[in-house]
Amino acid sequence: MVSQPKPTSEKSPYYDMSEKYGFKIDFRQMLKVEPISAKEFRTQRISILDYTAIIFNARHGIDHFFRLCEEMRITIPETMKYFCVTESVAVYLQHYIHYRKRKVFYGNTGKMADLVIIMNKHVSEKYLLITSDVQNEETLSALEKSKISYDKAIMYRTVTNDFRTDEEFDYDMLLFFSPIGVAALKKSFPDFVQGDIKIGCFGATTAQAVKDLGLRLDLHAPTPEAPSMTKALEDYMKEYVKTYKK
Repeated sequence: MVSQPKPTSEKSPYYDMSEKYGFKIDFRQMLKVEPISAKEFRTQRISILDYTAIIFNARHGIDHFFRLCEEMRITIPETMKYFCVTESVAVYLQHYIHYRKRKVFYGNTGKMADLVIIMNKHVSEKYLLITSDVQNEETLSALEKSKISYDKAIMYRTVTNDFRTDEEFDYDMLLFFSPIGVAALKKSFPDFVQGDIKIGCFGATTAQAVKDLGLRLDLHAPTPEAPSMTKALEDYMKEYVKTYKK
């Protein structure tokens, strides 16, 4: 089980590995989002019109950004620029704005580090990152290493998406990408016993959440050898196949 949305492209490395090593993958989000009200947002003391560029790392961010702007009667100027982590997120902007390439930019790999390369060419912009109350470690790390000046605006809340009592839970491996995803597992299954189930995670805080529950961590990213979860999984499966064939 991969605790992320199902990839929109059939070119995902997960699908390649599934075919190569003969295992099935379920994409099951352990999180869901809830809106933050305009009243709550105002407590952050952020003036959206003080910024010249908006950073989106998910479609949720786009929806909640324009929702709040409408609720607060903020008219976004035509000069606003938008930097999106993927092309699909960028294209989604067409639901709200007239899409013009000269003001919409996106990365090619889906990683914030790739988008930052583009943003570093626009260092004079004042950036606002649209995010949830749960921060993405990979995103923040890439931005902190960049040359740009940015602030964060929390516009939606991330909560656990618990398993239903009638929902099947029969997995050999669980991959997590945030501490709240790990918390969702414990909340849904208070008496969860890991046994032979392998657990992998992305990020130091997610790894710590696994360890805090007394669970065994079998694979972890990022590392120098495995900068992504898919690379960590690929390395694990290679070793698994070697051992299995002996």
